[in-house]
Amino acid sequence: MADNQKEASINAKRCFVVMRFGIKTDYATGRKLDLDKSYRLLIKPVVEEKEITCVRADEIRHSGAIDVPMYQELLTADVVIADLSTANCNALYELGIRHALRPCTTIVISENKLPYPFDLNHIAITGYTHLGDAIDYEEVMRFRKLLGETLESVLSAQKPDSPVYTFLQKLTPPSLDQRAADAVAEAGQALKRADEALAEAKAPIQPTEPRRSDRTLATLIEQGELAINESRFADAKTIFSLAVQLCYGNGENSGSTTGTVRADPYLIQRVALATYKAKQPDEISALNDALSLLTSKLNLSESNDPETVGLAGAIEKRLFDRGQGAEHLNRAIEFYSRGYYLRNDRYNGINLAYVLNLRMDSSLDSTKEERIADFIWANRIRREVLLLCEREKQEILQREQRSVSTSNQIKQDQEARDREQKFWCLATKAEAHLGLGQFDEYEKVRSEAQATPHATWMFETMEQQIERLSKLLEKHGHLFEPPWIRRPATPPLESTQPAP
Repeated sequence: MADNQKEASINAKRCFVVMRFGIKTDYATGRKLDLDKSYRLLIKPVVEEKEITCVRADEIRHSGAIDVPMYQELLTADVVIADLSTANCNALYELGIRHALRPCTTIVISENKLPYPFDLNHIAITGYTHLGDAIDYEEVMRFRKLLGETLESVLSAQKPDSPVYTFLQKLTPPSLDQRAADAVAEAGQALKRADEALAEAKAPIQPTEPRRSDRTLATLIEQGELAINESRFADAKTIFSLAVQLCYGNGENSGSTTGTVRADPYLIQRVALATYKAKQPDEISALNDALSLLTSKLNLSESNDPETVGLAGAIEKRLFDRGQGAEHLNRAIEFYSRGYYLRNDRYNGINLAYVLNLRMDSSLDSTKEERIADFIWANRIRREVLLLCEREKQEILQREQRSVSTSNQIKQDQEARDREQKFWCLATKAEAHLGLGQFDEYEKVRSEAQATPHATWMFETMEQQIERLSKLLEKHGHLFEPPWIRRPATPPLESTQPAP
């Protein structure tokens, strides 16, 4: 084969990645995992470095049902990488289809806390360490090297890795008749071009909206997350709503079969977050709209998704704060409790402690004994949260100690994320110490938080929460032994730290 023909053959290779997208909850551990970072940092760069086209389902441009191109990819892709993180049933199902269709060139990976289902125990699964919303720089480098070597090995050796063809050795893999395959591909391309032309002609392009011909799910999600990070919540609501429409097609409910795929809970969660943060047409309406979305689309009353119930807790707390009724406070306590005991995290924990103190000051606690009970419950949670914060702080410190000097963008992103995480960890500790009446510890941690690089609004948010909590406890501190009496507060200092 001539060199130019060989190069063309290499460039024609295609890798289909089977995995979930966005931020997902691992129900076995209660952790949130940003699987987009797994794809962008660990998988796609390695595949493309080998001059192989890499595509995930949310990146496919298509007309009609996603099932057709997905099944075609599972059959015809030169290699499939299946990430089973969070034990998603769709990923497991698609892996099974690939194993039934192709005897080899399938690579199975997962973050390393996945409890393997019994029937996967005999399949080689390459593990990686996920921090939740980030992946350590050293782990990125280690896993990229390992995946690259694995990719080269499976493509060159062509040894059976499917248990179907391993145990049923005389089985013949299926194949599309070449003429039929060519006709399907040609028709699909023509349909895609017609669909793009029609969409471009019918709809004006909005400044915050991607071009219709570029409306893959991945593009919408990327632009939506950027809008949230820049506090453009109205734009984020529009973009994530478009993503939901792309999933539902013309259907209006999650059971619709007319859309391309079923909308993912992550998309609904992002629409709900952007909705209540946008405060349109007014704050109360926006809060109720967001709560209605979680209730109708994600079965809020029975949900065990920590992200869903954490969002609901935040919304209910705000509705109570805005004078919409004591029932919202009870529901905030319910949702924060559910999220905390599912995830065992500082965010839900410190908020649960705060809303318990809020209930002390409401008509819901009508006796001294009820107020004391809520105070004791809140402070038990604060002690638990302090342990969680200390563990988190030590993990950040360990990453800092083994950090290597580099200008790599991945490393810089990780360090920025660690700085922000460290600040919120310290802010949570400060609030917990204050609630427990540990004023020396509170002053020390508050000063440490102020010395940690942060945006000005972050320190202001911490101070506002501390002030609200102090007023609550000062009002009812006489009920306790010893009484909760705050010493004169350190005057708030103007933050001089630049935004990270």
